Amino acid sequence: MAKSNFQFQKRQKELAKKEKKELKKQRKMEEKTEESDIQQEAPASESTEPAGMEGQEGMPC
Repeated sequence: MAKSNFQFQKRQKELAKKEKKELKKQRKMEEKTEESDIQQEAPASESTEPAGMEGQEGMPC
């Protein structure tokens, strides 16, 4: 019967873990940049009141 090469199997397992960890890190970075892009765009589009009318909600003109 052939002897298994445990070092080779262990190395392959370590490489797979490392690759999975890198993909996860990359995915998190992409999500972070998407969130920051959304947050940067949101304040500019939220302001629907005319200039000089901030803070006067509910007050008759």
